[in-house]
Order: sequence, then structure tokens, then C-alpha cells
Amino acid sequence: MLAKFFHAWEHRLLAVDTNRVVRPFEWGLDWLDGPDDHTTSPAQQVEHWATRALSDPRWFDPPPCQDYFLRDDQLTFPSAFETPHPENNTVYARYFPAEQQETRRRATLVLPQWNADSGGHVGLCQLLSRVGITALRLSLPYHDERMPPELVRADYIVSPNIGRTLQVNRQAVLDARRAITWLAAQGYERIGILGTSLGSCLAMLTATHEPLVRAAALNHISPFFADVVWEGLSTAHVRAGLEDSIDLDLLRRLWLPISPHPYIDKMADVTSLLVYARYDLSFPVHLSKQLILDFKRYEIPHQVTVLPCGHYTTGKVPFKWLDGYTLVQFLRRTL
Repeated sequence: MLAKFFHAWEHRLLAVDTNRVVRPFEWGLDWLDGPDDHTTSPAQQVEHWATRALSDPRWFDPPPCQDYFLRDDQLTFPSAFETPHPENNTVYARYFPAEQQETRRRATLVLPQWNADSGGHVGLCQLLSRVGITALRLSLPYHDERMPPELVRADYIVSPNIGRTLQVNRQAVLDARRAITWLAAQGYERIGILGTSLGSCLAMLTATHEPLVRAAALNHISPFFADVVWEGLSTAHVRAGLEDSIDLDLLRRLWLPISPHPYIDKMADVTSLLVYARYDLSFPVHLSKQLILDFKRYEIPHQVTVLPCGHYTTGKVPFKWLDGYTLVQFLRRTL
């Protein structure tokens, strides 16, 4: 009975946004570096490229950056990956210094969910600031000021364009690592990362490649990027653009470089909180449980919290209070 109640509520909340667009399938070879190989199919070219990306330990390494600019609470710096859209090539982050400075200089990089507006997670950042943890809220690629005028939603970070989705999510991780580098340069010694939904995937990818991250609060979880897109309620319109041109097995292989699964063993030195919602239709529960089993299999230190709600209802009272309390308390204890 509870499942039916929450699933119906999730569908009603999904229906609030009526601007979802089914975009055409594209291999996105123009987004992938390297010469065109006309002797193989586009699928093979993308798969070869993805395989090379997985084997390249520097794929998520941003070049050094000196061009940070902080004005009031707004931090800007150039993205480490240049896209065809100039608006998206400047990174914006909002800075919430801790209200009470402690001997332990603690900070957390906050990555909101897909299509979060500029106010998303601001309340959470303010709460972190009040408890002595500086927060830096990063706007994801193609969100907020980074969205070109042709878009009304952040479609270019998750779409039926295979190559673009790979590179834009990689861009998000490169941006996150540059933001963490800036925090370290300000004297923060204990740095965590917090991500929700798509932001959770990006937060784990960042934590597995950024040695400065000591704690990761991962809010809504899955081991595979493709499976969430294929099965999730929030991404049904993306699947509609994919399913006539590609199957899930191939899609999973192509998007493996931006999935948490290949990098789980690299979380050994990071204390992690894994949060999922019992009635989630956007991050299906069996995927969340699979990631938790993977953490156990690799004996990765972690804590688990199960929210008694769904994906969208996590943002509703009283569940958002429970979620926020869980995330903040974890970071207070571990940083």
C-alpha cells in the first residue's frame, strides 16, 4: 500500500514539468577526440574510444588552473573541457564560508541533481555553513548561467547523444576537481563531497580520482549510468530517443567511463555514505542495492541510509529534513 502511494506521488511530481523533449539519437562522434575510422561502425568507434578512456588514468585529470575569481559569494573559473557553447565553458560556484571557523578547516563540495535551478541545495549549503563546514555549491555543466539560450532544460548532460553525454559528464568531474583544488588553496584541510542523483554519480567519480576527498555523501546511487537512464522514471524521454537505435548492453559499455562501477575499488580511502529511497522509481532500488553489495564485496568502508520515500518525494517535507540531517551529520562526523 505504501509503495502504491509513493509511486503515485512520484508520477504526479514528475508531471509538473511539461517541457521534456525527446531528442534524436546520435553517436556523437564529433564530441570524441581522435581520427575518424571509416572502416568500423560508429558503435565500434565509440566503444573503442570508451575502452581507451577507461584505461587512461589521466582521463579525469584537469590541467592546472590559475584563473579563479571570487566576487562576493560567486566563484568563477574556466572549465577544463571546452564545449561548442561558450556559456558552458565558464564554471560557476557559490561559496558559503563556515560561520564559525574551527581548528579543523573543513569544506564540502556540493553537486546538485540534474536540472536543479540556481537555488537547489542552497539550504543544505547554509546548514553546512552553520555547523562549521564551508560549502561550495557547483553549477553542473549546462545548468544555471551555463545554459545556452537554445535550452530550457539541461538536456546536453544526459541525452541520446552518446559522445556528448560522455564528455559533458567528464567535464563535470574535471570542474569538480578544479573546485576542490581551489578549496585546498584556501587552506581547507579536510574536504568532502556531497552529490544528489546525477550529482551523486559525479561525486563518486570525483572522489575516486581526487586524493584530496576524504568523505563522500552519495545521495541516490547506482553502479551504472546507462541503467538509470534506461529504467528510470525521470529519464523515460531520454530512453525514448535511445531505444530504437541501441540496446542496454551496448549502452552500458559505451557509458562505462562515466559509471561508478569500474572505479569502486578506488573508494577504499574515502569514508562513504550511501543513501537510497525505498520507493525510488528514478534510481531503481535494485541498482542502489547492487552498488551497496559492490562496496561490501570490495570491503570499502561505508554507511547506508534508506529513506522511507521516493526520488522526487525526497525533496518534500518531512523527507527533505530527514535526508538533510543524515547528510550533514555524516559530514560533521567524518570531516
